[in-house]
Amino acid sequence: MRTAVVGAGLLVLGAVAAATGLLPWSDALALWDRVWPILLFVIAVTVVTELASEAGVFTVVAQQTARWGRGRAWLLWLLVVVVATLCTVFLSLDTTAVLLTPVVIVLARHAGLDPLPFALTTVWLANTGSLLLPVSNLTNLLAQHAMGDPSPFQFAALMWAPAVVAIVLPMVVVAVLSRKQLRVRYVTGDEEGIEDPVLFWISAAVVVALIPLLVSGIPVWLPASVAAVVLVVLFAVRRREVLRFGLLPWQLVLLASGLFLFIEALHANGLGTLLAQVSGTGESPLDLLRLSLTGMVGANAIDNLPAYLALEPAAGSPVRLAALLIGVNAGPLITPWASLATLLWHQRLSAFDVRIRWRRYVLLGLLVAPVTVVVATLALAATA
Repeated sequence: MRTAVVGAGLLVLGAVAAATGLLPWSDALALWDRVWPILLFVIAVTVVTELASEAGVFTVVAQQTARWGRGRAWLLWLLVVVVATLCTVFLSLDTTAVLLTPVVIVLARHAGLDPLPFALTTVWLANTGSLLLPVSNLTNLLAQHAMGDPSPFQFAALMWAPAVVAIVLPMVVVAVLSRKQLRVRYVTGDEEGIEDPVLFWISAAVVVALIPLLVSGIPVWLPASVAAVVLVVLFAVRRREVLRFGLLPWQLVLLASGLFLFIEALHANGLGTLLAQVSGTGESPLDLLRLSLTGMVGANAIDNLPAYLALEPAAGSPVRLAALLIGVNAGPLITPWASLATLLWHQRLSAFDVRIRWRRYVLLGLLVAPVTVVVATLALAATA
């Protein structure tokens, strides 16, 4: 609810700016034309993943992962890394933070393992694993437009090297920190049966069919919306009680809308000029590091979405936009509010009575985030 209140407040401030002329109406309309497909995609893919979760798709994935782990904690953890990475890349970071985290916690507990290494894996990969494709993160969808709408494959061709670094480095840290917990063996608990096979198989087929469509070059809101409609109709027939207003990510959409409008108003009144002086210009390795580290600091100070929106005009080229994405996607591992996905992840941990002190989280983030951002930026500079 705090998210919704903040979003509503920012929308009011943005509306006041438009009404008083501080934000020209032409700029506000151009902004709406740019962001409505992104917001529609966020709504649609959230509905798809929530309903797929209700159908048991993610639970079955977790159970199969446990079988593939063959009783070895380290192998199970590596499989979780793969699943979390694929989930983030193709279904967005919020899916990993919100839906995969509970599955991983249950998986670890059923195997008699400490859930914290697995939970830390999902939250770090939800952020650092979101560099490869436009659909992986809301900031990527914004950057894709600013880059001139490259195809998903062109986007990935630019981002692959920093994406690999941003996935591998944090996981090396988790492996080192959790080496004792990951050396043990486990026995899987009782598996849950599929409650409704029709719901399960159709939902699984929809998710499998959706993934290649999201990287096909079709505007992502279109296949995601079709998939959402298919699943809503299916659940309306077989499990109507699941369809509720809470399926919609209205708090996130309200916050994003408010941030979009508010930051646009600030840019219309000189914010871009100020930030251009801070983030610099040019595409040398040092210039790119300056921009990515500015993005990291901004993300941990005020959240990664407004940090991206504020710095986007100062980027000015695809390579610089890529550096900015490294900072705001792989960098927000320090403060709890640096990424909405982190806050959603922590809510899920609390719901499952898994405790992690924010002090420990901040200290670990201070260890991982700067190194990851620097090395990923240098990888970008070497391959772009």
